[in-house]
Amino acid sequence: MPPLDSIVAVALAGLALSAVPGPSMLYVLSRSVGQSRSAGLASALGLCLGGTLLAIATAMGLATIFANSGWLVVGLRYVGSGYLIWLGIGMIRSARSNAEKTLEVGQVVQRPLRVIVWQGVLVELLNPKTVLFFALFLPPFITAGGAAPASVHTQLLVLGVLVPLTAIPSDLIVAYMGGSMTKVINREKAARERLAWFGGLILIAIALNLHLELL
Repeated sequence: MPPLDSIVAVALAGLALSAVPGPSMLYVLSRSVGQSRSAGLASALGLCLGGTLLAIATAMGLATIFANSGWLVVGLRYVGSGYLIWLGIGMIRSARSNAEKTLEVGQVVQRPLRVIVWQGVLVELLNPKTVLFFALFLPPFITAGGAAPASVHTQLLVLGVLVPLTAIPSDLIVAYMGGSMTKVINREKAARERLAWFGGLILIAIALNLHLELL
């Protein structure tokens, strides 16, 4: 199992990323507003399943790489923490401009719920940015020094699956509230900007703590 501090850090990072409006949240919102609350919940389920499958596949691939090339662990740790800092800075830099945007959700083609679930799965699996995210996000939190390959594999699986699970609360709220959420997001622009700043600072702090061990 991963250390508790790694589990907490990954959970905080996942929550920070999922709380800021992005493509996944907009996808759930469009289904909820454009079709029905059930459709929004189905899309959220599909995204979670897709993210879980991708996390498992990425973890298995990374575990094989770590087993054959242990020296990559150190390199990926620095690359991954740098990626977290880059994500955090990006969230902060775009906080004002994204907060000023008015969210508009149009009508969508009506689909059966089972189709919407599979669409959500495919949206996650076929998103190259999501693949890159898992590949760079997970390694910094792995304790691989002297650990058995099975232990590394377990750590990657647990932390990888934790990422899509942290997105469930925000996706469920968006799916359930639907149009009300759209009005809230458009009205609370200052809160959106502060939330983006907070999320960005959280990611930067987590990345720095990986090396400075302040907490």
